Amino acid sequence: MKVELAAKAGFCFGVSRAVDTVYREAAEGGRPVYTYGPIIHNEEVTADLERKGVRVIGSLQEAGQLSSGTVIIRSHGVPRSLQEELAATGLTVVDATCPFVKKIHRLVQEYSGRGYYMIIIGSEQHPEVQGIVGWSSDPERTKVVDSEEEAQKLDLDGEKKVCIVAQTTFHYKKFQDLVEIIRKRGYYSKGTVKKDMDFQIHNTICSATKERQEAARALSRQVDAMIVVGGASSSNTRKLYEICSENCQNTYFIQTKEDLEHTDFSRFDYVGITAGASTPNNIIEEVQKYVRDEL
Repeated sequence: MKVELAAKAGFCFGVSRAVDTVYREAAEGGRPVYTYGPIIHNEEVTADLERKGVRVIGSLQEAGQLSSGTVIIRSHGVPRSLQEELAATGLTVVDATCPFVKKIHRLVQEYSGRGYYMIIIGSEQHPEVQGIVGWSSDPERTKVVDSEEEAQKLDLDGEKKVCIVAQTTFHYKKFQDLVEIIRKRGYYSKGTVKKDMDFQIHNTICSATKERQEAARALSRQVDAMIVVGGASSSNTRKLYEICSENCQNTYFIQTKEDLEHTDFSRFDYVGITAGASTPNNIIEEVQKYVRDEL
């Protein structure tokens, strides 16, 4: 059996930076360490951090009950008001937001402040998107779009200025398709009258996300089976699974090598592996070794 890892897979810069920050703070000792929400969407990493004494808090109320310690803002980022309120608790706040996410915060803050109608292409339930929305100065004129149906329902009549950004881990091709629909909604009022619209389109999908998706797509077109490794709640890993499934009907979404123990790979000659941005190298290596040695 030939086993091949996608050219781009696993930890990205922002995730690696955030995880390293938490491990460093935990190693220093002397005061409790907390993360506001799981530092990344990977259960194995959060469990290991918990063993090292790092606790996860999920609300400002929880933070307010702490007498001391360091609170680390996770890679997904948080709304501006929450960041300010955390700082006001008197706890030490370390911002580990991915720099690419921070760039989106600045764009949303700037363009909403200049009167632009803000459109965020991404999943409304994802913490990164919820954080991005929280940097808009006009929430009523800030919309999240995740599907063609939602894009078609946008009411841009009366709007002269529109700014579009994207969740960093969004599906690249889908972003392009949704932008095209939104542009058409802006140029034609009720399908007939052309409008003079100022569109500011910022493709803020992380380059590492695009490269990881392209590598997964290319490999999944060649193999007999594809394994996608990542946390069950990881948005970018889910998108990798969707991409691979489009090209390879034998695509498996797993978290660790244990998830493969009851899967028969003997009929496959060529197996590909990819992994989400929140998947540590050691887990990827364990899966590779297991497939090569046991399957």
